[in-house]
Amino acid sequence: MSGLKEVRIRIASVKSTEQITSAMKMVAASKLRRAQNAILKLRPYAAKLREIMQNLSASAEDSSENEYTKVRKTERILLVVVTSNRGLCGAFNTNIIKLAVDRITNTYMAQNANHAVELVTIGKKATDFFRKRKYQVIDSWDDLFDSLTYETVAPKASMLMKLFADKKYDRIELIYNQFKNAAVQRQMIEQYLPLVPEKPEKQTNLHRVEADYIFEPDKETILQELIPKTLRIQLFKALLDSFAAEMGARMTAMHQATENARQLLKDLRISYNKARQNQITREIIEIVSGAEALKG
Repeated sequence: MSGLKEVRIRIASVKSTEQITSAMKMVAASKLRRAQNAILKLRPYAAKLREIMQNLSASAEDSSENEYTKVRKTERILLVVVTSNRGLCGAFNTNIIKLAVDRITNTYMAQNANHAVELVTIGKKATDFFRKRKYQVIDSWDDLFDSLTYETVAPKASMLMKLFADKKYDRIELIYNQFKNAAVQRQMIEQYLPLVPEKPEKQTNLHRVEADYIFEPDKETILQELIPKTLRIQLFKALLDSFAAEMGARMTAMHQATENARQLLKDLRISYNKARQNQITREIIEIVSGAEALKG
């Protein structure tokens, strides 16, 4: 009976786990739909804003003098590492942390040796990992995912811009998961600052086509306003991407966990039925043997 009792306890435990993972899957799926809609709506706006800025930067006479586009010798680095606040989302957090560690120890080996690589973490998983291992974490913005809106993200972007403009850092990079679909996330390393306008590939001045805009006021004034706005949108987009990717990863992980629990329940029930059948057979044999012994 002890064996049967243990199997029954395991069946009840796995059944409870299966109910929890199934509920978590549905919650993640609901949040994913909202997050996916948000990021898909923002991407065209962000892309168009960046396109306009690049057109302006390419034609403005003093665009190279903008404080956010100045390329300096890379001596001090700030990495903004974005993970989630909770686990149970597969390799979502592990992949980003590995990418960030590789960036620090390999790409920026010389700067790291001089203690010139610092971190801003967004998400408790990154915060706990890097603080525990004594990395130089200057700030943690774990509460951003509690209310992820442009209004809450914009001040953080302004802080990053000020750090770069004050020459505290020569380069700022974002490391995050980009949402592709519910099952696929791409790990991204994105240069945040300095903002280097993309130039048309191998186009001469003769054949280059410039956008036909009417500017009011002049290009330079618009550019001074557009660059900070583009940077705020860029950070907001990265966080929306990460949040949507997290929900997709969690939904996929909970789906797999639910399927594994169902398969385990099936195997446990088969084992229980076999054990129960063996016990009944053994009891029948004992009864028959006792009856035969009485006859003798």
